[in-house]
Amino acid sequence: MSAALDSLLDLLDLEQIERDIFRGTSRSAVVPRVFGGQVAAQALVAAGRTVPADRGAHSLHAYFLRAGDPGAPIVYTVDRIRDGKSFTTRRVVAVQHGQPIFHLSASFQTYEEGLEHQADMPAAPDPESLPTAAEMLPRYADRFADPGMADRLIEARAAVDLRYVDEPPFGTAGEAREPRSQVWFRTNGKLADDPLLHVCMATYVSDMTLLDSVLLAHGRGGWAVGDVVGASLDHAMWFHRPFRADEWLLYDQESPSASGGRGLGQARIHTADGRLAITVIQEGVVRVPRG
Repeated sequence: MSAALDSLLDLLDLEQIERDIFRGTSRSAVVPRVFGGQVAAQALVAAGRTVPADRGAHSLHAYFLRAGDPGAPIVYTVDRIRDGKSFTTRRVVAVQHGQPIFHLSASFQTYEEGLEHQADMPAAPDPESLPTAAEMLPRYADRFADPGMADRLIEARAAVDLRYVDEPPFGTAGEAREPRSQVWFRTNGKLADDPLLHVCMATYVSDMTLLDSVLLAHGRGGWAVGDVVGASLDHAMWFHRPFRADEWLLYDQESPSASGGRGLGQARIHTADGRLAITVIQEGVVRVPRG
């Protein structure tokens, strides 16, 4: 296991301070706020720790309310909304400095047999044939507003092996493309056999690239380039089938709409053998800087 992955796992190992109250810390990010995927993953950890182990997460719906302060702890309060025969529902509010910064509702279900069908996995190259972040990002160092951005992005993503299938938005800034993006990802090291951990890790990664397709449609390079200002607004995920976040997952993303200073991204995550594991939808602020 890499040191970066070990550090991320420590970040997700929340401190329990009361029966339904947990506390988490943050690590420095490439922007002066807490990474949204971290808050979502920690909130799901908090919810999952109040649910019987035989009930797996099947969906989450979340809102990003305020920018998080990476220098302060985050307190997660869990409400036990419902404990049914098959389903368990939890609501989590993340608080900093006396104000809510994030709200999540999550549902968990006992395993059962049922009808089966799924969308086909799209074509994609072998992930091993694609460059790693450490190999790719230095090529674009001159595109970023900050000359040290490439190194900071490599450090921020060191726990996850994330590989773009095509050029990322910052690689083709100024050239409008089809609003679709694909990345392969897996953790940089093996994880324990805990289904909740794998779901939380996928939640963490899901906030990294989902709005890329919005940028591609308009030839924008992204916040690191400086030609847009953006932030996640809301996020939803449905976990369809078991998967491992330490094995390759294909994140196939597209944007059906952008309007009103907002952009919508939707995606499917498949396992390498073609099983549809997760569906993701996110809306975010995507604004063109003025002046």
